[in-house]
Amino acid sequence: MAEERIRLGGMALQNGVLVHGPTAWACAVRTRDGRLKVAAERKRLRGAAVEHPLLRGPARLLDGMLLLPIVRRRLPEARLPFERPGIFAAMAGSLVAIRLLRRSERVSPAAEELAAALLSLAPATLALRSRDLAAYHGAEHISIGSYEHGSPRPREHERCGTHLVGPLVVTSALAAAVAARAPQHLRGPARLLGSIGAIAAATEVFGWMVRNPDRPLARALARPGYELQHRLATAEPTPEQLEAAEAALAACLELEHGR
Repeated sequence: MAEERIRLGGMALQNGVLVHGPTAWACAVRTRDGRLKVAAERKRLRGAAVEHPLLRGPARLLDGMLLLPIVRRRLPEARLPFERPGIFAAMAGSLVAIRLLRRSERVSPAAEELAAALLSLAPATLALRSRDLAAYHGAEHISIGSYEHGSPRPREHERCGTHLVGPLVVTSALAAAVAARAPQHLRGPARLLGSIGAIAAATEVFGWMVRNPDRPLARALARPGYELQHRLATAEPTPEQLEAAEAALAACLELEHGR
C-alpha cells in the first residue's frame, strides 16, 4: 500500500532548510565547517488543525513564523532569512515609507495599499539577493515537490508563498477601500481589521488557486508568484544544499509518521 502523502510547508534559511508538516517540524543546516546538523520535534501550535475560513490562513502563517525562535534555540548555527544588517535596515525603511504614504491625502486608498504592498516586498527582495538563500529555497521546493508528486520536480513550487503576492495585493486594495469609508476616529482599527481580513481572504484565494490550477483566473493570479520564483526567489541548488533539504524532509516525515 502506498504511503500517504502529507501536505508539507517549508522555509529556506541562509544555510539550510526548514520543513514542517501538520504536527512536526525538522530543520537541517550546514555549519561553517561543512557538517550537516539536523533538529526535529513535535509542534506545540498546530495551525493545520484550524478549519474556520477566516482563521485558518492566518493560523497557518503564524504556525510557520512561531517555529523560527524554536529552530534558533535548537540549532544555534541556523542563519535565518532576514538575519543580516542590511535586511533590518530595509525593513525599517519600508515601515517608515509605508507610514508616510498612509498619512498622505493625495493618494487613493486602493493606490496607497498597492504601493504599501510593493514596499513591503523590498526586504524580502533584498534578502533573496543572497545566492545561498535562493539556492536553499530551490532545494526546499525540489525536495518537498518531489515527495508530494512522487516524481522529480523543478525548483518552482505551486504552493510557494510567492503565489500569495497576487491575491494579497488585490484583497489588500479592497480592504483599504472599505476601511477608508469608516469614520475618521475608527479608521485605524478598520485598517487593522481590514489587513487581517485581507490575509485571510488571500489565503482562501490561494487555496482555491491550488485546487483549480487550470482555471484562467488561477493561472493569472499565480503568474506573478511563478515569475518571482523563477527569476529571483530560487536558484539551482548544489548537491550539498539539496542534501540538507532531503535531511530535513526525512526527519520531519519520520516524526509525522510516528516512527
